[in-house]
Amino acid sequence: MRWNKGRTAFESRKINSGFTWQTRFHDHIIRNDEEYQRIANYIDNNPANWGVDK
Repeated sequence: MRWNKGRTAFESRKINSGFTWQTRFHDHIIRNDEEYQRIANYIDNNPANWGVDK
């Protein structure tokens, strides 16, 4: 994962010198179907929460 992010950042900065990763972001490996479903539901339902999110 570290190599992939490093290489992606390196190549992206060739196109856009101001490229940065999103702050407070962390990688997470999905290990089973239950975890996948939980994350997929979060992604699907997250826009509905934007109005009440600070």
